[in-house]
Amino acid sequence: MWPTVEQEQHVQDTLVGGETTDRRLLLYAYLQPREHHRTYLTTMRLFASTLLADLSAGEVAAKLAAAEREGLIDPGESRIETVIARLKQLVEWGNLVPGRREVIAASIAEFQHGSVRYQVSKLAVRVQRDVDELLRVPEGAREVSRELLPAIERGLGQLGRSLSDAVFTEGGPGAKRAREALAEQVTTLFLQHAELAVTVRDFYAYLGQIVTRHHLAPDEISGFRNLLVEYIQMVVEDVLRHTPAIAESLGQLARGRSELLRLLGPANALGSNNLGSGDLDLGVAIERSRGRTNADWQDLTDWFVDRPGRPSQVTALREATGRAIGSLLASVKRATSGGGLLPGRRAELLKLAGWFDGATPDQAHSLYAAAFGLYSARNLLPSPEHDGDDEHTPWRDGPLLDVTVSVRSRGDRGARGRTSRIVDDPITEQALLADARAVDKKRSEAVTELVEAAPTIEESSLSHGALDVFCELLTMAMAQRERAEDVGSAADPVRGLKLTVTPEEGRTTTIKTAGGTLTLHNASVALEAGA
Repeated sequence: MWPTVEQEQHVQDTLVGGETTDRRLLLYAYLQPREHHRTYLTTMRLFASTLLADLSAGEVAAKLAAAEREGLIDPGESRIETVIARLKQLVEWGNLVPGRREVIAASIAEFQHGSVRYQVSKLAVRVQRDVDELLRVPEGAREVSRELLPAIERGLGQLGRSLSDAVFTEGGPGAKRAREALAEQVTTLFLQHAELAVTVRDFYAYLGQIVTRHHLAPDEISGFRNLLVEYIQMVVEDVLRHTPAIAESLGQLARGRSELLRLLGPANALGSNNLGSGDLDLGVAIERSRGRTNADWQDLTDWFVDRPGRPSQVTALREATGRAIGSLLASVKRATSGGGLLPGRRAELLKLAGWFDGATPDQAHSLYAAAFGLYSARNLLPSPEHDGDDEHTPWRDGPLLDVTVSVRSRGDRGARGRTSRIVDDPITEQALLADARAVDKKRSEAVTELVEAAPTIEESSLSHGALDVFCELLTMAMAQRERAEDVGSAADPVRGLKLTVTPEEGRTTTIKTAGGTLTLHNASVALEAGA
């Protein structure tokens, strides 16, 4: 039975829940830089490289031994005991699932090592596939698949005609072939759009990290000119040229979308002619092919067509292009302008970095002091936070320090321009005065309470405010003593309240308060008013 819209929403709500999300994030745990992450990565590549991989610890150890000889993993990682521990850890993270099958073994140890099999989970395969793809991606810009735009336009036109043919021939001898052609065109259309959307996102992500740089070298500006002006303009022109026709075709298909989704359902797509049943039950939590739900078609439409309060990706692409070209022109202006701020010191900093790279430790210290004037006895700035989890991280491998614009342009941190005028804010002034009066009134009430309770301090119960004043005077009185047997005293010079602490062996002073009882051993306390 195919899942309903309500069941799909329930599955989505389950997937975004905290517990399920946390469990899925553990699938990335083996990728974190740690002592044995190369072993985990090699092991997961082994499981993900074969369909229906079913391996024992011994088979994994044999494969890891070859990787160990090539230097891909640390020595000793291919031992069977170590491999078993690594596999159990991957099972705990959810990347592998245990399985069993009958084996022929010559000993109990061989049976234990060979009977427990391991298989890779579906989500772990996807994680590993994305990881390998990410590691192969170069640092440069990714070319936008512009040729897919006319293909999407043609595909939507053909899809409309195929939908009409499938509806017309339904129940006839050519119905199956018409449905297969319809499903093929829908799958191709969404694959083409997915590739186009990915290349656009990757290109503009690279573009964002370029235009945010404050200074570009002259050769970089020349190299990015075609990328940021001519190529972007060509991409945007292609998108704007094909978008109206694509939007029109999507509008026409929207009227027959319910019929399209019905024909693409499992009862028609797989059919009773193939499986002997008109309804295939794959469960609720299945991952359907793109283009088989209303949400997929809505996402495709939103990419090309604006909605009230929700601009399309085509509009966002056009706006991002304008910002990128403006940032490039600003960089060119900064690099070629003869006036204004001093030119950036990028060349000098690169030259200085080269000197540091070729210097000995002693020379580097002298060079650092000479270049920045930060001698150990003259450094008035707070020390930076440690930039690594250990003390063996080289400075070149540590995190980058964000240098402000004033330091890059002028070489100093001094502010420019006139001092800001102090704004008269009578409302805030009155609010602060009211707060100060409230605090003063509260303290006066606490002092008055202590003065009234002074003759019978041990029989009275002090409020929180009175206790705060009492503890404040008691702390100052105790601090006045040089030795434990000395008498200490402290006074409030504004309100004339004085507290005296006198050491008395065997005396216990008890002060009752609203929050509990304060007990002073071997001491007596006296309060005097008007001191």
